[in-house]
Amino acid sequence: MDLLRSLPIGLYLEKPVTWLHKIDPRIKLIWLMTFLLAPLLANPFWRLGLSGLLIILTFSAAIPLRVWRQQMGLLLTISLFILVLTAFAPDGLAISHQPRLPAEDFNLPQPTNYQYVLQDLGRFTVTRRSLDVAVRISTLVFTLIYSTNLYLLTTAPEEITAGLEDLMSPLRRLKIPVTEIALTLTLSLRFIPLVLEEVQNLFRSVRTRAINWKKLGIRGSLQVWLIVVEKLLENLLMRAEQIAIAMDIRGFTSPNKHQVQWHQLRLRWRDWLALGCLIPFWIARIAIGGVF
Repeated sequence: MDLLRSLPIGLYLEKPVTWLHKIDPRIKLIWLMTFLLAPLLANPFWRLGLSGLLIILTFSAAIPLRVWRQQMGLLLTISLFILVLTAFAPDGLAISHQPRLPAEDFNLPQPTNYQYVLQDLGRFTVTRRSLDVAVRISTLVFTLIYSTNLYLLTTAPEEITAGLEDLMSPLRRLKIPVTEIALTLTLSLRFIPLVLEEVQNLFRSVRTRAINWKKLGIRGSLQVWLIVVEKLLENLLMRAEQIAIAMDIRGFTSPNKHQVQWHQLRLRWRDWLALGCLIPFWIARIAIGGVF
């Protein structure tokens, strides 16, 4: 089990460098907030289109198959499961459905072909409301998780913190420690691979000991896992202390005085193009996606 490859959560894809990597982190952050806000109060067609747009962006950026197959495949499976489960669930409306046609066939002309019950499978019934709720929930889960993951996949932690610090710079007038917040975020993002590495090493150590879980029973198994969790917390605290000592030795006692510019923020033509695409995007959101 290699958690650093099978669960690349919050990890940055260094190579290959795609066109998404070259976009300014501030612009990508604005687009991320756009993807998080656009599904709100939107109709199902817009939500489906938004999910399709994320998939198109992934393919157009030529992200390696090994990277997005596990993430997108698992997320699509979960979203489809939520779609099917919610579609067949009760719609929550206390309505007794009655057929539109009379009991006897009088061949009366019907004004429209509207049907509230879309599919009746005996115990399972798909109505317009249940299908609408299913599409809303499944697409919202996919959009929220995958857009954030795609942003973290194509943006280095230093770029993320540099962009956030630049966007939050007006808050310095309110005496908010923007630099300290950016430094804390940088350390937390850098700490994620260390957590995965420690979890991976502990799992491997438990597996190599060939423990007979059946003989231990439930109580014995819980005691073993409590020891593993205790060791995990101890190792993580030791790693955090080592990082703090290393920063203290190198003089990083104050972020404002020892600020390091990891990334130079500069808007180029592709950034202005991506920023300009927000205008037709929100026009389409209002025209097609429905009013707020």
